[in-house]
Amino acid sequence: MIRPRHLILLLPLIGGLFMTNTATANCPPALDFEKRRLAGDETVRLCDAYQGKVVLVVNTASKCGFTGQYEGLEALYDKYREQGLVVIGFPSNDFGNQEPGSETQIADFCRLTYSVQFPMFEKVSVKRGKADPFYQYLAQQTGVYPKWNFYKYLIDRNGKVVDVYSSMTSPSSKKLVQSIEKLLAEPAAS
Repeated sequence: MIRPRHLILLLPLIGGLFMTNTATANCPPALDFEKRRLAGDETVRLCDAYQGKVVLVVNTASKCGFTGQYEGLEALYDKYREQGLVVIGFPSNDFGNQEPGSETQIADFCRLTYSVQFPMFEKVSVKRGKADPFYQYLAQQTGVYPKWNFYKYLIDRNGKVVDVYSSMTSPSSKKLVQSIEKLLAEPAAS
């Protein structure tokens, strides 16, 4: 039996179990994930790094017919990052074994071949049934899992997943660029 004076001693412990971390409480679910930087040990909490930004999430591959999109993704990032756009890439070997290399090989390829400066994260699976939890969330919100490399998910400044674009959508596509510009013009909710 717990006596009242023992309960007073236990309150800080019990309270800690039910208290919500205010950072997590203020973090939109789409960004409430921790991801490791590509070929590194640093873990990034997406919310801490990208909350209030427009985020374009892309599953990438180095040996794909769409690999040239790295150039366009880097151009988007370079053009709009000062306005609040961030492109984040996640290498995946799910389609056609087109990302077979190690994370170090992938990082070197991206940097040396396409001068990629936008953030790249750990190699993940994106396919239905074995998708990384971040990609599961993106698919739940849009109803679409990537069907190939270079699928793109667009997240607004408030952390809402607003659209998904197929591999066929070039980073310079008028539809994608207009969506990004529209979202960049909208302030984040306070």
